[in-house]
Amino acid sequence: MPEFPLSRRRALGTAAAAALAPTVVGLSEARAASPARGTGGEDELHVMSFNLRYASATPPNSWPERRPVMRALLRTEEPHLVGTQEGLYPQLLDIAADLGRHHAWIGTGRQGGSKDEFMAVFYDVRRLAPVAFDHYWLSDEPYLIGSNTWGNAVLRMVTWVRFRDLATGGEFYHVNTHLDHVNQQARERSADLITTRFAEFDAALPRVVTGDFNVPAHANPVYDAMLAGGGLADTWDAAERRSDAYATFHGYRPLVPDGDRIDWILVTPGVRTRYAKINTYAREGQFPSDHLPVQAFLRL
Repeated sequence: MPEFPLSRRRALGTAAAAALAPTVVGLSEARAASPARGTGGEDELHVMSFNLRYASATPPNSWPERRPVMRALLRTEEPHLVGTQEGLYPQLLDIAADLGRHHAWIGTGRQGGSKDEFMAVFYDVRRLAPVAFDHYWLSDEPYLIGSNTWGNAVLRMVTWVRFRDLATGGEFYHVNTHLDHVNQQARERSADLITTRFAEFDAALPRVVTGDFNVPAHANPVYDAMLAGGGLADTWDAAERRSDAYATFHGYRPLVPDGDRIDWILVTPGVRTRYAKINTYAREGQFPSDHLPVQAFLRL
């Protein structure tokens, strides 16, 4: 791990440093679960990116209405790794309970600790074990908790984890984020920071990037910056097979075939995408979120 910059050392010297402490939820119980298992093959890793839509108690589409549908979707799909966006702490506890003892999660709130939204990463402990992780904020002071210097409408951040794949013995990095929904300059600077910080990772290991980027694939400089600047490929384009395409944000309105994909799973070259999917699961007209989850079945 690189030496902490001054801003982070200053942050760690404050009471707020506790909010940046390691946050690994459910690990001790989950480790008692059965051994790792694959989906469609020992070496195939099932990854999902999912903007959860923060928990609201106001109908329609309140969290109490959506939670059973979310539970059914996740239990049916059984992803090994889920990069989430917008989750609030009580909501994440609900999801962890619904996923059960075979799963754990890592995250911290955008304002530190349990405050504000998370970029929480859920993982199946039968398949994956965290080796290292960290959080940083999309600003000029990335290790200052809650920093916002680029005009973001709200705080934005990254959670990353280095995982060991228990099925293959290999390791990889997972980077999970949510870019601003208003400020294009902030989105572009965020993409530059994220890809620049890849230099701190072991270059020999694959990277998997999940997120809600709030811009359409192929139609915004942020997309180009993530792919070209980050040395990444879009799993949707690279997939050997894929589902029907839809706009990944629907806002609880009718789905739009071949609409804008603003939620992406990106990987380093050499990672094979066996199948890519935009999941349209709903039950009796109720969607689990205002976004559709996107999925990729990978061989790293």
